[in-house]
Amino acid sequence: MEMDTIAAISTAIGEGGIAIIRVSGNNAIDIVDSLFKGKKKLSTVDSHTINYGYLIDINGEIIDEVLVSVMRAPKTFTREDVVEVNCHGGIIAAKRVLDTILENGARLAEPGEFTKRAFLNGRIDLSQAEAIMDLIRSKTERAMKLAMRQVEGKLSDKIKEIRKELLEILAHIEVNIDYPEHDIESITHEFLLQKTTKVKDDINFLLSHSNQGKILRDGISTVIVGRPNVGKSSLLNTLLRENKAIVTEIPGTTRDVIEEYISINGVPLKLVDTAGIRETEDLVEKIGVERSRKALSDADLILLVFNNNEELTSEDIKLIDLVKGLRVIVVINKTDLPKELNIDRIKEKLNDVPVIYTSAKEKKGIEELEEVISKLFFEGQIQTDDLTYISNSRHIALLKNALRSVDEAIQSIEEWLPIDMIAIDIKNTMDFLGEIIGEAISDDLSDQIFSQFCVGK
Repeated sequence: MEMDTIAAISTAIGEGGIAIIRVSGNNAIDIVDSLFKGKKKLSTVDSHTINYGYLIDINGEIIDEVLVSVMRAPKTFTREDVVEVNCHGGIIAAKRVLDTILENGARLAEPGEFTKRAFLNGRIDLSQAEAIMDLIRSKTERAMKLAMRQVEGKLSDKIKEIRKELLEILAHIEVNIDYPEHDIESITHEFLLQKTTKVKDDINFLLSHSNQGKILRDGISTVIVGRPNVGKSSLLNTLLRENKAIVTEIPGTTRDVIEEYISINGVPLKLVDTAGIRETEDLVEKIGVERSRKALSDADLILLVFNNNEELTSEDIKLIDLVKGLRVIVVINKTDLPKELNIDRIKEKLNDVPVIYTSAKEKKGIEELEEVISKLFFEGQIQTDDLTYISNSRHIALLKNALRSVDEAIQSIEEWLPIDMIAIDIKNTMDFLGEIIGEAISDDLSDQIFSQFCVGK
């Protein structure tokens, strides 16, 4: 099945100037050549050239005016022959071209199959393949730069460097096992401790910024909470710079959870506007309140909003108790109105929590709020020049497993256990790191990773 010639639409479905149908496999050039009418046969043109002509069906009817890119193996993304048909955009034109190619010997590509072939054929490793999806899904320029550096292989190079050090350790152990008559045991343990400690430091370095990398990739889940009519939706609209949520003077207008992304200093924030949390008999509002409570438990950050123009209520106190121990920023909204709120009492109940004063109506305090959020997670600065940020949850989990294994190896060395036992932990460390770049990975996991890609990638 992996040797089949595959085809898919690689551009977004919908109206547009151009649509691209990608074809990859041993018969890619022949299949498209049988449908192409131009000055030259595609089988005779030079590699990496663009050729103008028409695509015709088996009846000789013109399907579309096209530009066809011919790229011969191995200098292609998949390391197979690749043909890309550039036709007019639109759902019908692209689908008709694809259907004709499929009728003439290609099969429809599975999700992520082009990238999977690039991985299987040694064009990229697994971490680079996953970074391609991160690049496609990037929500900010910084996230895109991080993904691009991983596509370039910066993370792979570091992982391979650590695995090379581990291989050197294992080779040293093998020498001692194969030639036990040489009295070098004390030197061996000193050498092992030095080398494994270096590996541990390298892994810790990769993990040290993993939280920031993950936030750059996935965003900060930020939940806006408060009782009804304190200005949560107005705050959301102000942060978004558009009127996304309905704002009225009627309490309980927001009945469901609204999610939107914004960028603060290059960091994506997933803003979640929730229904006002209060006791209610309204069935629809009650469902919204329950969803709000669930959103709180999943949040990285909570913006707890109070109305400057109203006294503190029992519902406000319940909310304060609900968010204690979580990462919270208190937002005192509606500061354009006379002060009625007991802010000192809020500060007493939530020690050392940042308090920001805003007026969503007058657009005041918003920049200060954005700055506090940035400092809270990144101390105000993100070093995206660091090429080894780890952002993928799978990679982070494997690095933590590798760290545990190397810790066990160090403990065994310090306790002067037999070196063949130490070798087991070192080998496990190598295997965990190998899973990151695809050196040691099951077919099921590979299928699961690539199934998350779009069909044309």
